[in-house]
Amino acid sequence: MSAPAPLAGITVLDLSRALSGPYCSALLADLGAHVIKVESAKGGDVTRLWPPFEDEHSLYFESTNRNKSSIALDLYAPEGQAVLHRLVGQADVLLENFRPGVLAKLGLDLEQLQQDRPELVIASITGFGPVGPLRDAAGLDQVAQGMAGLMSVTGPDAEHPYRFGVPIIDMVSGIFTALGIAASLAGRARTGHAAAVATSLLESALALSAFHGQGYLSTGTVPTPQGNDHASLTPYGTFRTADIPLIIAVGNERQWTQFCHLLGDPKLAVDPRFVTGRLRTQHRTDLKDRLEDLLASRPAAEWMETIRAAGIPCGPIYTYDQAFADEQVRALDMVQHLTRTDGSELPLLRGPLSLDGVPTPVHKAPPQLGEDTAEILAAAGLNPEQINDLIDRGVAHTPRARASTAGGVQ
Repeated sequence: MSAPAPLAGITVLDLSRALSGPYCSALLADLGAHVIKVESAKGGDVTRLWPPFEDEHSLYFESTNRNKSSIALDLYAPEGQAVLHRLVGQADVLLENFRPGVLAKLGLDLEQLQQDRPELVIASITGFGPVGPLRDAAGLDQVAQGMAGLMSVTGPDAEHPYRFGVPIIDMVSGIFTALGIAASLAGRARTGHAAAVATSLLESALALSAFHGQGYLSTGTVPTPQGNDHASLTPYGTFRTADIPLIIAVGNERQWTQFCHLLGDPKLAVDPRFVTGRLRTQHRTDLKDRLEDLLASRPAAEWMETIRAAGIPCGPIYTYDQAFADEQVRALDMVQHLTRTDGSELPLLRGPLSLDGVPTPVHKAPPQLGEDTAEILAAAGLNPEQINDLIDRGVAHTPRARASTAGGVQ
């Protein structure tokens, strides 16, 4: 990019672990923030131990920790907490996803921090929010999916609720938090005061209910799963062809008429059962049977070319190997190639944003535990003797050599 990234000069102290917080800070790092990932010297982020693995590298961890620096501290040692306080004092953003009360055990009182540093953006992600009977309970992605009703509308039928195939609630909680942090930073630029940002997995999951939730609130109707069909629009879902299924999404009346003509059955468009979107949804089973009879005449690739040429959204159901081989995915240059500090090669997905027409880059591979400890301590004002003392006593951890008395790292 020709101009500095929007968050260049912003330091994010990331105390989070697992997925929701790290997903948030990865997005902030993509936008130029300097993200310091603070980890326990006794093993680090728990996802470093989660499969899948490539040799000793957790690919779960690496998928959401691009463009970050890692410092490893004993966060329950007084000296480790003193370092943590020093880092907080130099940060613009403090991000955490602990259960309520954990930060206090680390010597950080959020109310006191807000009084002492009103310009500090404090962002918190919890399982169930700051109030209510579950405020202190541990929360996880699938628990939130279940409690928010999302699993009740996902799957083939009401007797077989399914979770999403990825931890979607962790991820959207991270996205919502990144948005809140960016908004708080924008407000701080105007007023000098940073609003505290908070969400929870349960709130994020409920926010995804969209028309399902609104339909229940307004009419009392409890939605049920529709399998791979859209709950409101028809035809919109997966349809059998002569070989493999296709996803076809007819979004308006013009497209419906056009779709019937290209299928070779223009009379279908004026069938009394199907002339409006509401009627098509009411008679979706009959309509789907007829559409699949027509689609069975040609293979999916031919239909896809014809349907897309008509401006109607259409696409295949890929496995991941097929997705990454697709020419459109390749054109987007989503996969970046980096070298880890141990010299091994790492193909890694970049973030999903572009700035001024340029995709946000991956400029740093996910760090080893404590990879940047000495450099971060030096930048915080500690001299080499102090840094080496912390490392020698196990208060700080680094996989590298001790700090040089001449400065830097040997």
